[in-house]
Order: sequence, then C-alpha cells, then structure tokens
Amino acid sequence: MSDNAELREAREQLEQGVKGVLALNNPAERARLWELPDRRVVMMLSIGAGIVFITVMTILFAAAGGATAKPATASAPATAAKPAAEPASGLSASRLGIMLLDYPSKHFLYPFTIQNFMHLLFFIGLGELFVRWRVGRREMLFLKNRYLPEDEETVLQFADLGPIRRQVAKVFDGEHGFLPSLIDISILQFQASRSVDQTVSVMNNALELISTRVDLRYGLIRFIAWMIPTVGFIGTVYGLGASLYEAGASAEINVQETARTLGVGFDCTMVALIQSAILVFAMHLVQENEETAVNLSGGYCLRNLINRLYTGPAA
Repeated sequence: MSDNAELREAREQLEQGVKGVLALNNPAERARLWELPDRRVVMMLSIGAGIVFITVMTILFAAAGGATAKPATASAPATAAKPAAEPASGLSASRLGIMLLDYPSKHFLYPFTIQNFMHLLFFIGLGELFVRWRVGRREMLFLKNRYLPEDEETVLQFADLGPIRRQVAKVFDGEHGFLPSLIDISILQFQASRSVDQTVSVMNNALELISTRVDLRYGLIRFIAWMIPTVGFIGTVYGLGASLYEAGASAEINVQETARTLGVGFDCTMVALIQSAILVFAMHLVQENEETAVNLSGGYCLRNLINRLYTGPAA
C-alpha cells in the first residue's frame, strides 16, 4: 500500500509540475526577455533591428554623399571630374554605401536590394543565437541550485526522493530545464521500478533525446548561415548578367558603368561571406556552451543521484 501511495503522490507531483510549466506560457512570465527569451518575440525584434540598421546607415551615407556632391554641382565643368574619381580612392562614404547597401541602387528599387535582404537575414540569425545563448546560460545556472546532495556521505533512500522531485517539478518544461528534467524522470523511474539499472537506462535515453533536441534547435541558424552566401552569389551572378546585358545593348561599351555593376555584384558575395563567417563562429561558441550544459547536467545527475540511490530496506 505504501508503494501505491508513493506512486499516487508521484503522479500528483507530476501533474502539479505540468501546471507550473504552463505558467511559462503566460505573456507576463515570458516577457522577461533577458532571462528566458521567446523566439517569436526575438525574431520580430531582430527584424526591427535590421530595419533600423539599414535606415541609419542609409541616412548616414545619404548625408555624406550629399555633402560631397554639392561642390560638384556648383563648380565648373572642369572640376566636375574630381568627384567621379573619388569612389576609386579608398573606402569613401559613397563606396561604402554601394558596398554595404547598394545605395543608390541602379537595378533595384531602394531599399529592396540584395545587400539589405542579407542584412535582415543576418540580424535574424543573431537573434536566434541570442536566444540559444541565454537558454544555455540559464541551463548552466541550474547546476548551481544544489538540487541534490553534493557531499560524500549522503545516501538517498526511497523516502528522500519525494521532496527532491517536488523541488524540481515546477522549474522545467518540454524545452527548458535539462537538469531538473533529468532528476525528475530518474526519480520517477526509480519510484516505479526500484531498479538502479533501469533508472540509468532511462536517464541515458533522456540525455540522448535532450542532445538531439539541442542540435535541432540550431537548424534555422545553419540554414541562415547557408542562405546568406547563396543570396550573395545570386547577387554576383545578377551583377555579371546585368553588366553583360548593358554591354551588349549599346553600340559603345561604357567601361565605368560596366565595372560599377560588376563591383556591386562582387560586393554582394564579400558582404555575404563576412556575415556567414560571423554567424558560423558565433554558432560554434553558443552551441558548445549549450552542449556543455547537457553534459554537465548528465554528470551531475549520475554523480549525485544515481550513485547515491539505496535499494535496501529503510533504516
């Protein structure tokens, strides 16, 4: 009868834990963007940040370009050739505007350029990395909550597991809380079977599922890191095609316009490769942090729970 009572208590605690998890779906709870960011909210904020970035850069380049263009319009025709040579001299404001934003754009209705589309993708990828970084940091903090005894003398008997499970039941859900979920499912299995071997097997399976889930969370970031260079190559091919079309459409080839169109096309690839490299490097660091949290959670559970389970009669 005592075993049945313990099982009923475990089920009740599980139901209470699920109710506690549902509270995480409350907008007031999820509004804590820094502690537990919501992917949808962060994605919207990332798109907004990308739009703000494009707007600010456009205003800056427009102001710098306007300042350099005024002397050319007011001066004599003999001096009008000087601004034409300015873009070739280093990274001027007009050169940076064309390279980063394709501003002013010759082939697209600004701001709907290939570079600006890559910027939006880049900011979405950064937002996803922010979510994963905060989740990884939160998982590492669970290791400092001392849910389990960490001394070298304590042995956990059957009656000691209920309070531990009640402590962790409300701090995890299906997506977050690696360590509390491992402790919960291990205690639940031991309460049901009283077998350490089965408990270890269930914990290992849970660890594999968590590792797979963590890897799947980076699918969108990998896609964005692949898509940005692809869009950049499309921009380069478009620039090559546009320059060849312009060269074939006129009786005399305008070398300056053809070279400018080719330069914009190659700028797309350069910007795309830089953004992709930044995303891949940051993804490596963030994913390493989250996978480390998974491994440390498994080691903590094995060392402080599994190795302390006592299957003999109560003292």
